[in-house]
Amino acid sequence: MIIWDDAQIGSVTDSYKGVATYENGFFFFAGQGKHYASDGYYYGQKWQCVEFIKRFYKDAINHEMPFGWGHARDFFDTELVDGGFNVKRGLVQFSNGSHEKPKRDDILVFRDSQYGHVGIVVEVNEDSVVMIQQNIFAKPRVSFPLLKKNNSYFIETPRIASGWLRVREN
Repeated sequence: MIIWDDAQIGSVTDSYKGVATYENGFFFFAGQGKHYASDGYYYGQKWQCVEFIKRFYKDAINHEMPFGWGHARDFFDTELVDGGFNVKRGLVQFSNGSHEKPKRDDILVFRDSQYGHVGIVVEVNEDSVVMIQQNIFAKPRVSFPLLKKNNSYFIETPRIASGWLRVREN
């Protein structure tokens, strides 16, 4: 069923580890207002993909990003080497083609559009990765083929990932 009006905006579409995703409607670029945590931490614009990522990482992972602004594409620092520390996000960054396989709770980053896109890895198999996302009309989860070539991991279809971010392991 395709919903063309705004009646479903703000409705829960899915959840992972107790953190809900919300419908933003057909027009992905539309903002629904700013969203803050009760302590003042800025999650982002309701119900954009970045808002879900920051809300998930704060509420489920207990991680606040040092730099809270920017579009989804800005989550990936193109100047970093694979496995480098992304200071703006406070996370370790792996490039598409890394020897490090994506893991559950990683942030997948796509820079293949004007604003980019981000989602959370919820499942990793030998040949696929499942991601939960917000602000992709009526599609809260998507599966990507995970290719392994020469001990390196790639996500190339239906979108090419720039890479993935994760909390540094102690």
